[in-house]
Amino acid sequence: MRNYSPYELDGKPKLLDAIPLGLQHVLAMFVSNITPVIIVLGVLNVPLETKTSLIQACMFVAGINTLIQNYTLGPFGAKLPVVMGSNFAFVPVCISVGTKYGMEGVLGAVLVGGLFEILVGLFIKKIRRYFPPIVTGVVVLSIGLSLIPVGINSFAGGFGASDFGSYSNLFIGGLVLFLVIMFKQFGKGMWSTASIFIATVIGYVVALFFGKVDLSGVAQASLVNIPKPFVYGMSFHIDAILAMIVMFIVSAVETMGDMSGITMGGANRELTDRELSGGIMGDGFGCVIASCFSVLPTTSFSQNVGIIAMTKIMSRFVVVVGSLILMCGAFFPKLGVVLVAIPQSVIGGSLVMIFAMIFISGVELITKEPLGNKNSTILAAALGIGFGLGAVPEAIKFLPEGIKLLFGGSGIAVSAAVAVVLNIVLPDDKPQATKIKDAKEFEPKEKEKKYSAAVVANSQVK
Repeated sequence: MRNYSPYELDGKPKLLDAIPLGLQHVLAMFVSNITPVIIVLGVLNVPLETKTSLIQACMFVAGINTLIQNYTLGPFGAKLPVVMGSNFAFVPVCISVGTKYGMEGVLGAVLVGGLFEILVGLFIKKIRRYFPPIVTGVVVLSIGLSLIPVGINSFAGGFGASDFGSYSNLFIGGLVLFLVIMFKQFGKGMWSTASIFIATVIGYVVALFFGKVDLSGVAQASLVNIPKPFVYGMSFHIDAILAMIVMFIVSAVETMGDMSGITMGGANRELTDRELSGGIMGDGFGCVIASCFSVLPTTSFSQNVGIIAMTKIMSRFVVVVGSLILMCGAFFPKLGVVLVAIPQSVIGGSLVMIFAMIFISGVELITKEPLGNKNSTILAAALGIGFGLGAVPEAIKFLPEGIKLLFGGSGIAVSAAVAVVLNIVLPDDKPQATKIKDAKEFEPKEKEKKYSAAVVANSQVK
């Protein structure tokens, strides 16, 4: 008998329900998925025709890798509702390697980095004990904290927008945020579960009236596109590979945090060993596929973790429907153009809530165990140093490039490293020894008995 529940991993809701639920996953990640590729290809002066082809390939690869994470391919995949896409964290190292060795050098390093992450996934079970809830909670919390400013930037119009912070952007973003909260809190059925999708559609329509939607590219886009592998070749350089491996270590930590956020936010449980190992191996295998299609590495998308934490919809079928819609954007460019045209302020209205929900999932993980002296110290030190360096990256500008690559950026890797080390070296809290008193100790003493009797007698006289 078919399980129609969208709240269970193996649930398969009706297609009419699954399409809007899956589409809201696509709307949350679509622009962020293709932007890193656009940035890197622009810096490397890749021809326009090739750039367009690789943007389409980027959507195709994200869809394929999402399918693998959800329904697995042998040992690869978490069998969780994980959404995959290109990661901004790889942009600086890809530009650095690409400027020196060209796109071929980037893709060779991505291939080796993906194989390295597969090895990490194979052995992750052996080091799982070093990642108790306090450590994984810190990682998830750091992800949420690092992304909230990104959501606010989108809310105000997007990075580099000429009208950043304008009244119209703030109004549209505020409207979408308000609708998400209202539909989620007071809506029934699909109005609640698809609150992000519905609010985004309404925001899109409002943005049309404000003249913020540019659909001129729809007519220019071709009807059909077939993503092609090996548009570029590959070259291998030891310095490029080492720099990329550093970023894959960071990616593995983030993927672990995202998957922990999914299971905690959507099912109130921790990751299993199989999910952890398969998810990280799937992350690496997906990057091998990405290198073959000449695009940047893919990894789990944190905004989709926030959607699951907010809606509690754990159905892998829903996410796979979303991935098929994403792949349609690769094969049918006109659909891709329509999705690209969604204004950042519309997306930002929901991202603020989505990213904050990741933070909440981190809090839930951390508080699974009593926040005693040891755990409080780990939390304070990890967030203080990690989030602090993420907010002020100039503080480590004189350190070696390799260290800056690992510990710069969002500060997630710093928080994770501090939490792991302190969890190992700090002694566990001593259990509070409580003396069980004899029941006679709780009985009133003779003087107290006499005093109580006198009070009662006095009150009766009155």
